[in-house]
Amino acid sequence: MSRLPRILIAKDSPEDSELILEALREFRIGNEVLHVKDGAETLDYLYRRGAFASYGPGQPAVIMLDLKMPRVDGIEVLRQLKNDSELKRIPVVIMTSSREEQDLLNSYNLGASAYVVKPLKFAELVAAVKTLGAFWAIINEPPPGSLVRPEN
Repeated sequence: MSRLPRILIAKDSPEDSELILEALREFRIGNEVLHVKDGAETLDYLYRRGAFASYGPGQPAVIMLDLKMPRVDGIEVLRQLKNDSELKRIPVVIMTSSREEQDLLNSYNLGASAYVVKPLKFAELVAAVKTLGAFWAIINEPPPGSLVRPEN
């Protein structure tokens, strides 16, 4: 039986991450959801380094990426991801509290698939995450060969 590809959440705020996870659980998305706490862990996961070295093949159906993270910020993660021929087709949804025009422009110029300013109200956040999760993990048809089902 093939498993659904993972959803990768890259956010340094445990509270925000838990809200996103709760919204996905409420929607009953069957994809495994993996949370990483900063940009360095995001890159380690994508390149199977460090704590993620034993993970089998398979890239996420979508990455929900925060911009303002420690060690490596979201813009640098996006830059590295979109410059890599093996990873550049992974959809990246920027989920941030930043309304800065430069963040928005940089994100789209580097190849972000979407830019979502995190709603302040929980119900709006749940609705946004449900919509994003359903679209990118279920409805969207990725390019051929871009997703290998995860083994771990």
